[in-house]
Amino acid sequence: MTTLNLIAVSAGLSQPSSTRLLAERLLDATATTLREGGATVSTEIIDLRSIAHDIVDTMLTGFAPERMEATIETVTGADGLILVTPLFTTTYSGLFKSFLDILDKESLTGMPVLLGATGGTPRHSLALDYSMRPLLTYLRAQVATTSVFAATDDWAGSGDGVSPLPARITRAGRELAQLVESRGGHRATSVFDSPPSFDELMGGI
Repeated sequence: MTTLNLIAVSAGLSQPSSTRLLAERLLDATATTLREGGATVSTEIIDLRSIAHDIVDTMLTGFAPERMEATIETVTGADGLILVTPLFTTTYSGLFKSFLDILDKESLTGMPVLLGATGGTPRHSLALDYSMRPLLTYLRAQVATTSVFAATDDWAGSGDGVSPLPARITRAGRELAQLVESRGGHRATSVFDSPPSFDELMGGI
């Protein structure tokens, strides 16, 4: 039986981080739904904070250190991807954007993606739709309809009484699981892949 690989990327800057916590909850919700359907699932969380210097070095030199290249291959080769960032000045963090900038622009084409964000107050939640979603749409990812914003009050259980955070996480996880199930395999493409040779290019002529 093929194992489905779910990867969550957290751009949280603090330790402990509510951004990582949200990534963990979304990852668990998605994996649980897939396993309930009989799938074998592996999960991994990538903390961008721990590879921040590698991200900057890659941007400056155009060459990924070994650890960075392995991370890129893990992300672009996933069957489903969860991206979570803190919001600053109503948009995603610079660390989050820098990581996406070093990926090949075609590498997330068709990738099932679930978006999440954290912030102080619910009034920033629209940044998911007017900032993050357009970015992933530009990269031609297959973005789940439901995205999840977690404000400070949500963690205390005193946030949205109509749609509490656990219910939103469960719904979003189910949506991503459905996208993963309906899609099949994903071909990884790295910005560091070797270009095709002349013979390969002429082979179809």
